[in-house]
Amino acid sequence: QVQLVESGGGLVQPGGSLRLSCTASLRAFRSYAMAWFRRAPGREREFVAATSSSGSSVYSADSLKGRFTISRDNDKVSVYLQMNSLKPEDTAVYYCAAALRVGYSDYDYNYWGQGTQVTVSS
Repeated sequence: QVQLVESGGGLVQPGGSLRLSCTASLRAFRSYAMAWFRRAPGREREFVAATSSSGSSVYSADSLKGRFTISRDNDKVSVYLQMNSLKPEDTAVYYCAAALRVGYSDYDYNYWGQGTQVTVSS
């Protein structure tokens, strides 16, 4: 049984920052690549960022580079998404996901959390 649980979402003003966390019950967490996706209202689920199993390699959507940063702490069995300079268009449900290797499609991932809502509004 695998469980991923996101936390840290909420309401933030434009220009603000938020840090999302995802904790995993995945026993072989150190062997899995982790990723963040998001689904905005009226849009398909979108790749945000991913990290290799060790955390040594990170990937992010081009439009988000410089604002969003993914990281992981294998000792804490957690992955994080630091979001800065938030914009209203960042409003979405954010999901963490796990797979044996990094991919850019949601079809590449085997395990998913329930998501956490991020709302950017003044």
